Amino acid sequence: MSDKTRTPSPAALDLNAPPIVKTIGQRSLIIGVLASVFALLLAFKNPNEFFRGYLISYIDWLGIALGSMAIVMVRHMTGGGWGTVIRRILGASMRTLPLLILLFIPYAIFAAPRLYPWAMPLDQVSNPAIREHLEKHQFIVQQYLTKNGFYLRAVIYFAIWFLLQYLLSKFSFEHNQPPFADKSARFKMVSAPGIIIYAFTITFAIIDWVMSFDPSWISTIYGLIFVAGQLITALAFAIVIERILFKYEPMKTLLKPNYVHDHGNFMLAFIMVWAYFSFSQWLIIWSGNLPDEITWYYRRLHGGWEYVGLFLALFHFFVPFFILLFRPIKKNIAKLVWVAVWMLIAHYVDLIWHVEPAFSQTFTITLADLVLPFAMGGIWIWYFCRNLSSVPLVPVYDATAQDVLEPAHD
Repeated sequence: MSDKTRTPSPAALDLNAPPIVKTIGQRSLIIGVLASVFALLLAFKNPNEFFRGYLISYIDWLGIALGSMAIVMVRHMTGGGWGTVIRRILGASMRTLPLLILLFIPYAIFAAPRLYPWAMPLDQVSNPAIREHLEKHQFIVQQYLTKNGFYLRAVIYFAIWFLLQYLLSKFSFEHNQPPFADKSARFKMVSAPGIIIYAFTITFAIIDWVMSFDPSWISTIYGLIFVAGQLITALAFAIVIERILFKYEPMKTLLKPNYVHDHGNFMLAFIMVWAYFSFSQWLIIWSGNLPDEITWYYRRLHGGWEYVGLFLALFHFFVPFFILLFRPIKKNIAKLVWVAVWMLIAHYVDLIWHVEPAFSQTFTITLADLVLPFAMGGIWIWYFCRNLSSVPLVPVYDATAQDVLEPAHD
């Protein structure tokens, strides 16, 4: 099709998601409900372990949603068929935010007083270094690390994220119906500041939800490590879904090797960014040789946790990095998907390494850490599949989508 202004004919190819999407959603819901029942039993048995596992799983699935939103904004700023072909997959992920908001409420209400030392009476704080820090910095505790502040900031974070995904989704849905138009300027107006706002808000959210387990420790790079991790998991999840859909139309026709290659390159870039931020934080803190800053790493490099750190260095960076240097793997979706699945697993291990050592000096993985990803994830994937089935897989009346749709209308 040489005339870029000609309205494409959706009848040439059915762009709706195949029935397998609804089937996956139904099966995921069953798994999620059954795992949730088991998880609730764990909650009554050991609430503290339950909520630690709850937070790890929550940050993991929230990361896929927010990382998807960030990649969508990057695509709107840069263009390209690589983003168009997975745009609706990423959009379905980011539109799970209402569910994630609901899932955060029980954690905020019941977990904060149990897990965060700043929310406890000082005589209940078991770590003497943290207790001494809280006593010495009463002003910060009274002005920032408060329950009301924790709740208020969470409301602000979610309000901003919801607004961003709402605007991006609204503009995208307008391309499901005629007229045929290029409205990329509106996407860029949201995406340009949105990328910056996303990075700032998730950084402060991670400070509140994870870093404040140890108020005596600070790192200005910490939030960026989570940003990189979210980009990895969001893209990895999109690759897994596009691999499933590649067996069926329309993805079988739309997904070209060069798009798969671009996805592999982006995953390689995100893995390198994660490694850069992680190593930079470690190098700066260790070279500074400051006792208050080294304590965070000391807990994670002793008691068995050092083997988890070694695992992450090897299998969250070195191994996938060298695998993704090979072009044939990046151009073949059947091979690339295995790297994507592995990165989803490795990132979850990374989250465990960030959270669990704050509560256990020796290597400990609880049953809640293993059950809650299935409980929360089953329900989340059901909601994702519901979103994905509700719209065509490509915004057919978007002028910028023609680089993907052209082959279907030759």
